[in-house]
Amino acid sequence: MSSTEVPLPKTESSLSFTQGLLLGQLSIVILIGAFIKFFIFGEAPSPDVTAALRATERRSRTLAHKRSLLSLRSTAQRQASQPLNRKRSNVLRGPPPLTTTTILNKTYYNVDSHQPESLDWFNVLIAQTIAQFRSDAQHDDAILTSLTRALNGSSRPDFLDEIKVTEISLGEDFPIFSNCRVIPVDEDGLSLGTGRGGEGGSAGRDHGRLQARMDVDLNDFITLALETKLLLNYPKPLVAVLPVALAVSVVRFSGTLSISFVPGSPLNATTLAFSFLDDYRLDFSIRSLLGSRSRLQDLPKIAQLVEARLHTWFDERCVEPRFQQIELPNLWPRKKNTRGGDDAPSEPASISRAKGKEFERDLRHEARREVEAEARAKADEDRVEQEGLRLRRRARGEEYAMPGSMPGLSMNIT
Repeated sequence: MSSTEVPLPKTESSLSFTQGLLLGQLSIVILIGAFIKFFIFGEAPSPDVTAALRATERRSRTLAHKRSLLSLRSTAQRQASQPLNRKRSNVLRGPPPLTTTTILNKTYYNVDSHQPESLDWFNVLIAQTIAQFRSDAQHDDAILTSLTRALNGSSRPDFLDEIKVTEISLGEDFPIFSNCRVIPVDEDGLSLGTGRGGEGGSAGRDHGRLQARMDVDLNDFITLALETKLLLNYPKPLVAVLPVALAVSVVRFSGTLSISFVPGSPLNATTLAFSFLDDYRLDFSIRSLLGSRSRLQDLPKIAQLVEARLHTWFDERCVEPRFQQIELPNLWPRKKNTRGGDDAPSEPASISRAKGKEFERDLRHEARREVEAEARAKADEDRVEQEGLRLRRRARGEEYAMPGSMPGLSMNIT
């Protein structure tokens, strides 16, 4: 009987599996260590360095936009639009063509030599407006209700639980406007300059518009604090829940505000366009708290992500070349807008609003009482009419049918 050879077990496959398992575990440990080091314990750059980098990016973006506009102007073939032969009125006297240079001459404003103005009176009016806004926001928690509705709208992502506003502070100081000057700009908002013999001459200013630029400085503490939960819905809903608390405060803003009026037409209203130049400075103070038991406080990376998102939101809306455009109401004097004089003396705005709400509530109660009184009067009239009809039939000796009886069956009332 021949002896059978027993095959030896292969060790290569077991070694490769062990090596792969160890390599996988080591890679996971390295990833977790890198996440903890750079995301949790990483140090944020200084605010000055971050502001300088953002200012450089905004400036390069603005210059690229201006270069693209200039290239389009140089390559595009502008064709002079033919005026329409419209019949003009012989009664309405047409004014001479009004240009930017004519406006500057008639208002005695020399953009080349006029000194920048201090806006002390404007600061007082703006401060009164902001103070009234803060007072109105405290009434009936109007701003809290609006913010909660906006944050929990349809755009809230699925991985976020309901957002709760825990703190709102509208600040105590007011913005200071100063160094106001008027400069001519073209239809695209580019400055025509103020030097002599260049593009900023009177010939270039005739086809543009005027723009007021002023410096804005605000040092305050405007805070919005939120609480929510991060939801992990994979592989099944609510696998993990991470409580998050975030407080964002605006501590400083400085920049240059540009305001200009865009003339309207018979079909379009005049609009007010405003934007900020790209040299602004916006500083935040961001506090964060993650977890329920073992909490992580003030993570630098979270502060950087939130701050970058806020700067992007602001740049995309009102930093040149983008601008906000507000339609102005009709300023023609009307009788329905007239106040004062022989009318009753006006009361303070807060008292007027309170009395207006009381009057509206009393008006609703009075309207409800009138409706109920009308309903009761109608019921009384119907009852009296039915009673009178019954008495008249009884007087005539008519037969009365029993309610619900078969047709043809009647009952004599004696």
